[in-house]
Amino acid sequence: MARKKTAVDFEQSLGSLQALVERLESGDLSLEESLAAFEQGVALTRDCQQALSQAEQKVQQLMENNGELRTEPFDGASE
Repeated sequence: MARKKTAVDFEQSLGSLQALVERLESGDLSLEESLAAFEQGVALTRDCQQALSQAEQKVQQLMENNGELRTEPFDGASE
């Protein structure tokens, strides 16, 4: 179930980021609103990058063992 939650969080973050970009590109925001949107976008970008990095690490650790796929836990403390 945790994988489903992570995928949903990633999709929601990405959708929010796309909406922020559209708002910023519209040119209708004040300077303060633009700065707040930019700050939120940076945070969303970091969240998305972290989710992608974790997914990549998990995929890299998929190993074939006697024809069966299994995953090995990875140490997330490397960052």
